[in-house]
Amino acid sequence: MNEAPGSGAARVRLDKWLWAARLYKTRSLAADEIDKGRVSVNGTVAKPARELRVGDRIELRQGALRRELYVRGLSHVRGPAAVAQALYEETAASVQARQHAAEQRRQGVEPALAIVHGRPTKQQRRELTRASATWQRWSVSIDDQ
Repeated sequence: MNEAPGSGAARVRLDKWLWAARLYKTRSLAADEIDKGRVSVNGTVAKPARELRVGDRIELRQGALRRELYVRGLSHVRGPAAVAQALYEETAASVQARQHAAEQRRQGVEPALAIVHGRPTKQQRRELTRASATWQRWSVSIDDQ
């Protein structure tokens, strides 16, 4: 249910709008993120009951990603994704940063290559055994003097 800017009910709670715009999966998750200070409206830290208006600028942090949105429509109900995306407009810098982060994740390091230590192979175990035997043979103890 999109609201016209001139109508009497042209306001909606911030947590409800974030949920309706499909930026958070549940309204309580949206409220928790707002309470943690990760969402601001027009440059000020907001509360979940903050009433939004068309044209407001919302800055939110989702993980390491920062998004900047402009409110283009209001809704009290969660609808299809196409309708939800019409409720806001993301800035060009925010879209570019999001795409850059996605590209970095795609080109990330293979997890198996990041393992420096692990279970030694049979050859490595034999080398360790030889090295420790050599060390024991050549080490000098205080008792040996």
